[in-house]
Amino acid sequence: NESAATCFERTAALGGATIAGHELVPSRRRPFGRVKPNSVVGKQRLRQTLSGAAQALTRREWLAAAGALGAARGQPARELIRPRALKAGDTIGLITPSTYVSDPDKLASVERTVRYFGLKPKWGKSVGKHFSSLRVSVGDALDDFHAMFRDPEVRGVFAIRGGYGSEHLLDRIDYALVRSNPKVFLGYSDITALHIAIHRHAGLVTFHGPVMTSRFTDFSQKYFRKALFETAPIGLVTNPAESNTLRPAHAMRTVRGGRARGTLIGGNLTLISTTMGTPYEIETRGRILFIEDVGEETYRLDRMLTQLRLAGKFDSAAGIIWGECSECGPSDFKPSMEWNFSVGETVDSILGDLKIPVLSGLVFGHTDDQVTLPEGVMATLDADKQELIIEEAGVS
Repeated sequence: NESAATCFERTAALGGATIAGHELVPSRRRPFGRVKPNSVVGKQRLRQTLSGAAQALTRREWLAAAGALGAARGQPARELIRPRALKAGDTIGLITPSTYVSDPDKLASVERTVRYFGLKPKWGKSVGKHFSSLRVSVGDALDDFHAMFRDPEVRGVFAIRGGYGSEHLLDRIDYALVRSNPKVFLGYSDITALHIAIHRHAGLVTFHGPVMTSRFTDFSQKYFRKALFETAPIGLVTNPAESNTLRPAHAMRTVRGGRARGTLIGGNLTLISTTMGTPYEIETRGRILFIEDVGEETYRLDRMLTQLRLAGKFDSAAGIIWGECSECGPSDFKPSMEWNFSVGETVDSILGDLKIPVLSGLVFGHTDDQVTLPEGVMATLDADKQELIIEEAGVS
């Protein structure tokens, strides 16, 4: 079976041809509920000019082929755009694109958090509902996502929590709508899938940072404000000051020394792995890749890291930052006897032999102290000094 990307490369060598919309084999997948077709994929009668022989492809295969060829040639799809910086009084759209949140006490805490930063909350229509049907939850989550980007009153779109399910939205999002209405989009964990997809298909800088149910320590608040409210670059990013330098709470370690410069991209390892082989997979060429996870046994970490290694995602990167992996490691009571190495051993075995700088331990994921990182902006990683310097602002 020939992959879509291989087919695209093969036909590119055969001469010009035109593929009409009716020649694209329609996907057999039925959308959930009232979900509309993806505008990026295109309408059935859309005609695309290709340098290649006419070939019947599904729309999903066509997107994958085009994306793979563009990445292979190092050609960005479009110029990256930055949303406007937030200011006091701005309205923030609150959505649950992953797991629903129906607990009124948690929602009260979310509202308190938004107002604490001088912002006004605007709730998605599905927020607070307890869903019993996946069809309904996906459709409602998508409607909320689109409504917030469409609403001219809304200046930022914040995920209330992560959890599971954001990948169901990826092929249903109207990325043209997102690009034409650039707004601060914030979240982490399961929200990683949305960050990667928006970056690739809308060309918008997004922000890997706290969800609205996060702890928001003083450290987290500092980087939250710098990333979203200030038009100056964040500058130096490092871990919180330690009260006990002998036994630091957040220890950083140089896995492989060196210095690299590139645009930031990354997020949760599980979601990066999940989207591999799709039109929404991460592009790491020449970039500083940051990855983290939570609650994973080390054999699963090894599996996902090995997948990315085999896919060339590490060799093509400029540098790598491995974050903290909270609650990760072999199980205490039922250890995986086939793979009982520590997180550090697992990371070093795969990332330690790379020819690029690798830093371990920066706090940007499932930790109370959490840095907000703008995805798509230029940064410099100095693994020897254990520093990340963000050189461009994520907002305008």
